[in-house]
Amino acid sequence: MTSNTLTSTPIPAFGLGTFRLKDQVVVDSVSNALALGYRLIDTAQIYGNEAAVGQAIAASGVPRSELFITTKIWTEHLAQDRVIPSLQDSLDKLRMDHVDLTLIHWPSPGGAVPLADTLRALMDAKAQGLTKHIGVSNFNMALLQQAVDAVGAVNIATHQIELSPYLQNRAVVAFAQSHGIHTTSYMTLAYGKVLQDPVLTQIAQRHGATTAQVALAWAMQLGYAVIPSSTQRANLESNMKAQQLRLTDAEMAAIAMLDCGDRLVNPEGLAPRWD
Repeated sequence: MTSNTLTSTPIPAFGLGTFRLKDQVVVDSVSNALALGYRLIDTAQIYGNEAAVGQAIAASGVPRSELFITTKIWTEHLAQDRVIPSLQDSLDKLRMDHVDLTLIHWPSPGGAVPLADTLRALMDAKAQGLTKHIGVSNFNMALLQQAVDAVGAVNIATHQIELSPYLQNRAVVAFAQSHGIHTTSYMTLAYGKVLQDPVLTQIAQRHGATTAQVALAWAMQLGYAVIPSSTQRANLESNMKAQQLRLTDAEMAAIAMLDCGDRLVNPEGLAPRWD
């Protein structure tokens, strides 16, 4: 199953995440990834690494037209009059005149800023050519419904959520799919926790693959985009090979059984009431 059977999405299925990577570490990670053939790079205002990501992209020689760059608006910039100035600041740091995707990183704490206001500002940013697509991240079903009501599902390019074999988030994914909204999985390897999983290890051995490749292939086979990060060139190269790995229906079913609701990202004051 590919994403196109579920939703029509402009988002590449595979890319590089840069969460927790800073300074020369992120420069090296992005540089190596681009040299290996990665074309989707995911950053965010709160990561504090947009300038370093921009530096690596500029030095790579990869044409901007080949790249898909995602950034995310932090909560302090969600007010309608702050969205575009903050995005322009991100673009300055990234050394580019537009990004491909701009996400609301987390819902406004306590609903302080009406979601419709932020989304309208993002639609304005899109109309001005500052971003090609907009989307949301870390929403529950009620918030997704609010977003759909505000700007229409057709304008929500993806919903980026924590999603791994141990946290499969099926209800939220199904709700998004029912509206034609694509899903991007972050933390697909659960901070490395799934890498020792006996079920994934057995599947990996059958395919002559790594457990990381199996977890990433599982998510992509369900139609999700994945954005694993790594500071090691060998791991960056290995993760790419997940794109060629096809799991059997029985293997997909075995991984489906691993869901145990193991949520690793749940920041107090930011996280909504999860479904």
